[in-house]
Amino acid sequence: MDHIWVQQFLWGFGKLFIHPLFYYSLLLSLFIGYRRVKKERKDFKIRVESGYFELRNLLPLGIIIGLSLSVVSIVTGMVIPFAAVLVIGIVTVLLSLTLKFRLLSPAYTVGFSIFILFFLQGQKIDVPYLGKALEDMSSSLYPALAVLLALLLAAEGLLIRRNAARGTSPELITSNRGMTVGSHVSRRVWLIPMFLFIPGGELAAPFEWWPVFEISGSVHVTPILLPFLIGFSQHVHGRLPAESIKMTGGRVLILAIGVLMIAVASIWLPILSIVAAAVAMLGRESIHYFGKLYEQRLPFYFSRRKHGVLILAVIPFSPAEKMALQVGEIITKVNGTPVHTEHELYEALQYNRAYCKLEVLDSDGQIRFVQRALFEGEHYELGILFLPEERQETIA
Repeated sequence: MDHIWVQQFLWGFGKLFIHPLFYYSLLLSLFIGYRRVKKERKDFKIRVESGYFELRNLLPLGIIIGLSLSVVSIVTGMVIPFAAVLVIGIVTVLLSLTLKFRLLSPAYTVGFSIFILFFLQGQKIDVPYLGKALEDMSSSLYPALAVLLALLLAAEGLLIRRNAARGTSPELITSNRGMTVGSHVSRRVWLIPMFLFIPGGELAAPFEWWPVFEISGSVHVTPILLPFLIGFSQHVHGRLPAESIKMTGGRVLILAIGVLMIAVASIWLPILSIVAAAVAMLGRESIHYFGKLYEQRLPFYFSRRKHGVLILAVIPFSPAEKMALQVGEIITKVNGTPVHTEHELYEALQYNRAYCKLEVLDSDGQIRFVQRALFEGEHYELGILFLPEERQETIA
């Protein structure tokens, strides 16, 4: 019997590589990277991260989170209807076509799918695969969908906190007064591979001795590794990017806990699964709306300063990164010479081309000193992007 389970899980693992969403996510990551590099070259004549940065962040953390969620789904015996798998995939692709990647939150992809399934159940839909899948769907499976929504929402919160604040992209924007100021944007898509049980197959539903999700009748299931695409997008101009984005991730985690509580209660009162979907969608939209509203009320953080030169971005693998210079810090002195503009910073660097000592004011208002030898041919000298006097690139 054990070898049958192993065979079924290996077969289910292989299904990941024939799922269209898996390859679609790869293309979407490359597309986001291409647009980012194009915008950075337009603003600064140079890109910060490579065009493959988003692709490199697509899977690593998602695999770890997906493995954890797979354990939860297997232990609790979650059975997801095949109709839900189809609808979630279709909704995900349609929302991605808007290029508003924040709409790829599970709150929308899974939430909309729950509402669609609720209204279509019992309807005669003449669509290949979908019509038959809707006929076979049982209303007792809705609580599992609500719990899946909550788990994926928690995954989104973790991904935002741990990954979305890394490698944010600098942009130049125009303030209401017509001045050029800076901002940062984070756009990500993550893939969560997660084992779920689908009705139909050779295996009896697991853990019948503990029916967490009660299903009427004898149900046989098939384990399948399904890819779930999660997207994120946020603009930041009033605070440091890491501070603002991590705060958003924390709020999404709190929302996920609330949705999970409602989803668990839906096991005994299935109609609450619809309530869980509504709370997830309204809550996620509120997080975005009020976060954006608060951001608009703040003064521009990346604006010109009277004393020193503000760091808008640091190019990876550059001397600036090796000196641990951070976005939002202010360089006040170069080689002992006070600097107030980018031009003065260039001149101060010329005094000693082989050595660089900087006085830096960090985001907490504390002064620190960094120093490093400079070598011939190093990447764009220090490798810092500054806010230009005019809409041109400035690098030291």
